[in-house]
Amino acid sequence: MVNRAFHKAVERYRSLVDEIAALPELAPLVQKLVDRREGPSYTVDTAVVFNRDLDELSPGSIKMILVADNPGRREQAAENRRYLVGPSGKIAEKFFRDRPELGIDFRKNVLILNKTPIHTPRTAELKDLCGMGKTLAAVVASSQRVMAELLGEFYSALAEPARPGAKNSDVPPKAPFPVWIIGYSEMKKGGIFEVYTNTLISLCASSPGLKASLYFYRHFSMNSFTTDLKQQARPGESAEESLERIGTAYRERVLG
Repeated sequence: MVNRAFHKAVERYRSLVDEIAALPELAPLVQKLVDRREGPSYTVDTAVVFNRDLDELSPGSIKMILVADNPGRREQAAENRRYLVGPSGKIAEKFFRDRPELGIDFRKNVLILNKTPIHTPRTAELKDLCGMGKTLAAVVASSQRVMAELLGEFYSALAEPARPGAKNSDVPPKAPFPVWIIGYSEMKKGGIFEVYTNTLISLCASSPGLKASLYFYRHFSMNSFTTDLKQQARPGESAEESLERIGTAYRERVLG
């Protein structure tokens, strides 16, 4: 059985990336951001990144969705063009590898999305990119809106109940289907990802199941995620219980 809704979302995602990549001014301006920063420079291979993992993941193997910020240096490299393959990705892999009770293989069971597919050396520099012209500001905002909508589409495709007679390998997990939003500090009003947040709030208003499946956490970078989890963990509480409690509390902080 083919999960048509899943593949339709993949193609919409690919079309979004192709449309943004066609903007002639985008790549030179992203390269300008790279060249003016302190530290080692690099050549921008692609200014907007489609996560190639989606061409290889089987919908039936996906157990959760994880949403990060935007592609960084390693993600945009020609040999990668995948999400969370740098230091943050290694921390995420180790987190799940060290907790087998969660039953998650980070590279096989997690669909990774971003709040925008547009690359900048650092996430904060998305604001600088938006300041380089009204067109770019509109594109960054539009990309966030579509990526939030795509999260809703992927969630619906993967969280639907199993159909009678379907093969186990083709059956998506039953709801509730966990969705982790990593990095919420810029999702506030006036933040870089305000458009993403507002779109997500609208989606949740029409899909209570989606809202109940959302869990918000700190970034994997600089070990913020694991440090926060350790600091907030309660005696006798399992990792799964801590994650649910902390992720729910941050969800209420962001979405209300």
